Amino acid sequence: MSTTIEYAVTGMTCGHCEMSVREEVSEIAGLTVVDVSAQTGKLVVTAEDAIDDAAVIAAVEEAGYQASRA
Repeated sequence: MSTTIEYAVTGMTCGHCEMSVREEVSEIAGLTVVDVSAQTGKLVVTAEDAIDDAAVIAAVEEAGYQASRA
């Protein structure tokens, strides 16, 4: 059974922002879906196993943005 978690991301304004976040978060092992929207400020990730919140938030911060679990 897969797990899906939504995060609120602040600071994204465009497609380049989305790409930066997607690239960083996609490096986390085990994620099967990474959906990012600058328009809604949402990041939705799906994995087959448990999702490490700290890893996702750290990846978003590495991309230059702030995230919190929605």
